[in-house]
Amino acid sequence: MRNEMSFSFSSISENEAFARVAVASFITQLDPTMEELTEIKTVVSEAVTNAIIHGYGSEPHHKVYIDCVLYDGEIELTIRDKGQGILNVDEAREPLFTSKPEMERSGMGFTIIENFMDTVEVISAPEKGTSVYMKKQLSKSKTVYN
Repeated sequence: MRNEMSFSFSSISENEAFARVAVASFITQLDPTMEELTEIKTVVSEAVTNAIIHGYGSEPHHKVYIDCVLYDGEIELTIRDKGQGILNVDEAREPLFTSKPEMERSGMGFTIIENFMDTVEVISAPEKGTSVYMKKQLSKSKTVYN
């Protein structure tokens, strides 16, 4: 059995904490370890922050979208925006690359996401937005979802 949730919220930085807590609350039914829960919360923070800052240029009148699917002890998480998109996804995934150096961004968002998730796919097109699709199999899931 699959369990799914989807939600959207305004593209303001204060909503990043809300997104972390919402996803963390939903996945607790899989009984993740504290380390796994922290990793998921971190990737949500990174992807949401990227959507707000890089996708929408911190303009608050847009939406960030999150879809989460739980299936057989695995988390499938998609965080997307309909913002400016990424011209070169491979370059954006390089450690220390940032499109906002004037904001003193570290350029480590995708690197962190890739280190904490089993699978990461970034799909983006200029002026159409970006979707970050991630999967993680939990180590000791006690779920009845099959």
